[in-house]
Amino acid sequence: MPHFIDLSVTLEAGLPSDPPFMLPQIEYFRHSQTADQITAFFPGLTADDLPGQEGWAIEKLTLWTHNGTHLDAPYHHHSTMNGGARAIAIDEVPLEWCFAPGVKLDFRHFPDGYVATPGDVEAELRRIGHELRPRDIVLINTAAGGRYGHDDYLARGCGVGRAATEWLLERGIRVTGTDAWSWDAPFLHTARTWAETHDPSIIWEGHRASMTTGYCHMEKLANLDLLPSSGYQVSCFPFKIKGASAGFIRAVAILDEQEAK
Repeated sequence: MPHFIDLSVTLEAGLPSDPPFMLPQIEYFRHSQTADQITAFFPGLTADDLPGQEGWAIEKLTLWTHNGTHLDAPYHHHSTMNGGARAIAIDEVPLEWCFAPGVKLDFRHFPDGYVATPGDVEAELRRIGHELRPRDIVLINTAAGGRYGHDDYLARGCGVGRAATEWLLERGIRVTGTDAWSWDAPFLHTARTWAETHDPSIIWEGHRASMTTGYCHMEKLANLDLLPSSGYQVSCFPFKIKGASAGFIRAVAILDEQEAK
C-alpha cells in the first residue's frame, strides 16, 4: 500500500496567508439555513417535509487563483515564454508535468530574503546524493513552511533566483515548488535591495525565468519537512480554469511502503 503525505495547506479565511487585498473569503451556509434552497425546486414542498427541517451544507467562496496551495502557469510569470512564444495558461499545462518523481532541497538554513544560486542547488543535490532527471519535480523546503498562518509568514523564507531557476530548467525540470508565499524571495526583503540598487532585474527574477523556458511552480506547500529527499512521486494536477494564471491543487507526495518506513 502506498503512503500519502499531504503537501497542501487548508484553504481557510482569517489567516494572514496572503497580502490583505487578496485574502480568501468563505461564507458558510449550514443545513438549518438552506431548506428554502431545496424547497424552491419542488412546488408544494415545505421545510417541515425535510429530515430535521434541514437543507444542504454549501459554501460561497470569494477567491484569487493564487489563494491556498496552487500551481502557477507560465502565463502568470509573463505574457511570453520560451524566448517569445505565447505563454500557456493553467488549462494548457501538460498533465505529464504534474505527476513525476519528487526531490526535496532543504534550504531552511538560509536567512529570510536570501536568493538561492545555482551553486546552492548543486551543493544540496550533492549533499543528498541525487542526480536530477528531466521532469523531476523539485521542492524547496524553506523557513517559511513552519510559519504558515502566522503574521510573519509573508516575510519568511528564501527565494530562488533567476540563475538558479534557469539552471534547473536547463536540466529538464518543468515543475518546482516552495512552502513559501512566492518562489522568489519575499518582497519585503527584495524591496530593501531595490532601494539600494534600483536594479529592476531583481524584481520577481525567479518567476521571469519562464521567459527563457516555460515552467510551472507550486506555492504555499505544506509538510515538506516530513518528506525524504527523494524516492517518491508528486501529484499536483491543477483545477482547470480557462485562460487563468494559476489553478488550485491538492498536492500530494506518494511514497511506497518501504520509503515510508
